[in-house]
Amino acid sequence: MRYPERSNKLKSTRACGWADFFISYDSQSAEDLWNSVERRAPAAFEALQAGTLFADPLHEDALRDLIVLHYVRSYRYRDVYTNAFETMRVRVRENLIEQRQQPLRRLALQRTGLHLVGVGGLDAFAERLVAQSEVTQEHEAGVLFRSSIESMFNKVRAMASNWHVEVLTPERGQFLVGDNPAVSVRTDSTPWSYNMAFGDAHSIVLPITPRHLLALGRENIVGTIPRPVVDQINTVQILAADRYVYMHPRSTRLETFAKETARRRRADGVSPYSASAQAPDIVDQPSGGVRTSTSRHVTP
Repeated sequence: MRYPERSNKLKSTRACGWADFFISYDSQSAEDLWNSVERRAPAAFEALQAGTLFADPLHEDALRDLIVLHYVRSYRYRDVYTNAFETMRVRVRENLIEQRQQPLRRLALQRTGLHLVGVGGLDAFAERLVAQSEVTQEHEAGVLFRSSIESMFNKVRAMASNWHVEVLTPERGQFLVGDNPAVSVRTDSTPWSYNMAFGDAHSIVLPITPRHLLALGRENIVGTIPRPVVDQINTVQILAADRYVYMHPRSTRLETFAKETARRRRADGVSPYSASAQAPDIVDQPSGGVRTSTSRHVTP
């Protein structure tokens, strides 16, 4: 997405979306959690092919959890978490300087033997304290991120349990998928807005094959969507991507579409995280869905 003029590279499906050391501390704990979701997906996909997806509520649960998993296990969540921690770190240092100057000076004298008078010296000492704190050490080791992402996954999964699942296929065209694949969207504007808080979204969309998309909505649906809606979903995938989008090697029209959209994104200075500066929020009631929210465009 950063260099759309370059030639595309062929990758296996296993290599697409791979991130080294995404969780750097005790990753097995998180992997066990992810696997508890992913190992239930094949049975749900088999039921979808057999036309019996919603005959068993466990299949619906499996696909809904798969959407939540990809929504939380994402570059977006990692970057939002990192930005939030750095903001908190700055505020703690500023609070020490503005509201705890005398205790800070006494502590500096005790630890360094220096009388700190100017703001610059206090600022440097406060930064040193923050950097040496247990919380910062756990952040830099990856402990806090692992516990945060596991906690957020469980929280969003519990709250999303009131949503249903839409399984959608294109009437024409194909889906591509970005490296932030599960994206919150609103469908009441053109182009669709994206990356808003969960509670403000009409749906969370997740392409899983060139011909299948999962989405959260108000009711269980297996249906089709027209080409304009497919184009909106593909546009959102491109705009929300961190670095890459992936498509079938023979999708020549989709490749051209992706390159043109990526060039506009770069020209407009669009950031994949600019639509929301906060961590993924949650809500316990669905507010739409892709097929429901775009029903005026959909052939029954």
